[in-house]
Amino acid sequence: MLVFRGARVIDPAGGLDELLDVVVEGGRIARVGRDAGLGLTGEKVRVIDAQGMWLTPGFIDLHVHFREPGQEYKEDIASGLRAAAAGGFTAVCPMPNTKPVNDNRAITEMMVARAKEAGGPRLLPFGAITKKSEGKELTEMADLKDAGALGVSDDGLCVMNAAVMRRALEYAKTFDLLVSQHCEDHHLTAKADMHEGAVSTRLGLRGWPRVAEDIIVARDLLLTEAVGGARYHVAHISSMGAVRLIREAKARGLAVTAEVTPHHLTLTDEAVLGYNTFCKVNPPLRSEEDRQALIDAVKDGTIDCIATDHAPHSTLEKDCEFPEASYGIMGLETTFAALLPLVKEGRFSATRLIEALSTSPARVARIEGGSLKVGARADLTLLDPERRWTISKEALRSRSHNTPLLHQEVVGKVQMTVVAGEVVWQQ
Repeated sequence: MLVFRGARVIDPAGGLDELLDVVVEGGRIARVGRDAGLGLTGEKVRVIDAQGMWLTPGFIDLHVHFREPGQEYKEDIASGLRAAAAGGFTAVCPMPNTKPVNDNRAITEMMVARAKEAGGPRLLPFGAITKKSEGKELTEMADLKDAGALGVSDDGLCVMNAAVMRRALEYAKTFDLLVSQHCEDHHLTAKADMHEGAVSTRLGLRGWPRVAEDIIVARDLLLTEAVGGARYHVAHISSMGAVRLIREAKARGLAVTAEVTPHHLTLTDEAVLGYNTFCKVNPPLRSEEDRQALIDAVKDGTIDCIATDHAPHSTLEKDCEFPEASYGIMGLETTFAALLPLVKEGRFSATRLIEALSTSPARVARIEGGSLKVGARADLTLLDPERRWTISKEALRSRSHNTPLLHQEVVGKVQMTVVAGEVVWQQ
């Protein structure tokens, strides 16, 4: 039994934000209330003094990259799950762009089995939309779901053919699979390095126009409406134009969802100055105007979730000329510290932040989690909003360290992560 005493309990699903006790027993939330843990003692009772800390539903990440199979030197499933636990995540959804691509039952089953061996957060993978993510022939989605896939995506590559995307939405609808689209018109981004604007001109780097994202979002919203009933999700949204399209679609009652990364909420293309390859990411960091639009969209719910797009790379892929560097920023362990300043600045509430990291992803994915109601699965995250720490290679559990926050002192630390009543991370 776990007893959390005196925590600030933030549970968007239950409308809670107050100082309470939470009792966990048998892998479930047993009691929630003032002095709910009072008098509970014994050898099998562990009491955690949580005064000054936030106790929230466990974070759920709908978009991570664990490089197993194929590039385990960057990250494998075991190290990725350790990083997830250290970041407060109790469930993660790896994208299928492994080597080989996760486009069949065997790879999906292998990933799920490796996660069970490693223990810790739940692993709920995405399978590919098309075979080898080539955008041509649909995968056997029934097999993928049966093997444990939560949804389908060709992340890293956009399904450019509208006819293929329409069939994908129709097929995925049959099996109630989430379709997560990487929205990028590759004809407009060929050989592009970063966001198209004054900074790219100043650095002499090929620009990546935001309209390349907007065009695909617009097309896919029309396809989703035409298909009817498909679950369409915009991955790592980055442009103010895409935000407008999603907002308008939701206003018309279209059941679409979207996610945004911490780095798109906190950084702009200015971070690339100096040719900082740790800030080379897909989609690229955009303008301050885009960043503000994304923050507002999180606040008003146009963007449902915050997902890290955790993309680990070794020094080999980042310590090189900017055009040759790989795209990606790791983010599982730095999410809370990166986003807490936005709460302190009043850009959105602590409740909305926790909702975007837990309750909303659970709703979008249609999985158990994101709640601290009595009887709910005991996936919890204990946070210290005042804890200062330095993001160093030694402090990180991931195999890679490609974050622009490296060596910076930040405020906000995960103190404990609990999955189904078991402590899987403790500071």
